[in-house]
Amino acid sequence: MSTVADTRLLPGKPVRARILSEVSAYLNQVGRIGKLVSISIGNVPEVAVYVRNQARAASAVGVPFDQQLWDRSISQEVCQSLIREMNDDPDVLGIILQRPVPDHINVRALQAAIHPLKDVEGMNPASIGNIVYNDVAMAPCTAAAAVELIRETGLTMAGLEVVMVGHSEIVGKPVAMMLMAEGATVTVCHHMTRSVAMHSRRADVVVVAVGKAHLIGPDMIKPGAVVIDIGINHVPGPDGPMVVGDVQTDAVKEVAGWITPVPGGVGLVTVAILLRNAIRAHQQQRAAGWIR
Repeated sequence: MSTVADTRLLPGKPVRARILSEVSAYLNQVGRIGKLVSISIGNVPEVAVYVRNQARAASAVGVPFDQQLWDRSISQEVCQSLIREMNDDPDVLGIILQRPVPDHINVRALQAAIHPLKDVEGMNPASIGNIVYNDVAMAPCTAAAAVELIRETGLTMAGLEVVMVGHSEIVGKPVAMMLMAEGATVTVCHHMTRSVAMHSRRADVVVVAVGKAHLIGPDMIKPGAVVIDIGINHVPGPDGPMVVGDVQTDAVKEVAGWITPVPGGVGLVTVAILLRNAIRAHQQQRAAGWIR
C-alpha cells in the first residue's frame, strides 16, 4: 500500500528513506564493505553538488566514499589506466564517473572501461544491455528511480499505458525497457514525434526527461495519471536562478493523480538507488568469488 496515495505530490524523500534503510540493514549484516570511488575530471561546481549529495548519503548509511578530482588536462589513456587499476583493487566496491567531462575525454569509453560488477551507476553498455533481458540489478540510477516512484503509487504495473517523453541512452530508453519488463505497454516520444500530446493524453503514466522547462502542460495529461518529472532546468526566478522540471507542476497537479516535484522528487531517489546498486555490486562480487 502506498504511503502517498492520498496526495497528488509524490515526493522522493520517503522513498529515499526506505531504500537507505534497506541499505543500512544490509550493511549491518555484512559488516565492512569496500569503498565507492567518485571520479570528477576538472573542477565543475555543478558536479561538486552531486558529489556532496552522494557523499552525504553514503556517510549516512556507512558506505566508505572516496572523492577523487582529476586534473582536466588528464589524457584518455591515463583515465582508462586508472580505472583499470580500480577494477583490480578489491578495496574498491564501485566506481562513479561524474559528468560532464572535458571535451577531449570520450565518456562512453570510460563508462565501458568500468567493470560491470563495479558499475554502480549502471552506465556500462553491458549493464544497460542486461535490461533487455530483464536483468535490472544494476540499472541506471535515474531510470531506476523513476520506476521506483511509479511503483510507490501502488498501481499495478502490468497493463499500464506509459508514455516516455525522451529517449536518451541513460534515462529514456532504460525507463522504457524496465517498464516493459514489468508488463507495461510503453510508447516512447522524442523530438521527431509528430504530436507528443496525442500520446501523453491517453497515458496512465507519463515520464518526462528532455531538459526543456515546463514542456508538459495540463492539457497534455489524462485526469488521474501519474506524472514523473525527471527534468532539471535552471531558469531565472524572482529571487535569482531556480530549478524547475520539464512539467508545469502547479498546473498539472490539478489534473494528475500523482506528480513528482522538482526539486525533491526523482533526484532524491536517484542517490538512494546508487547506494542500493552498491550493495547489489557487493552481492554480485561475492557470488563471483571476488570478495568473501
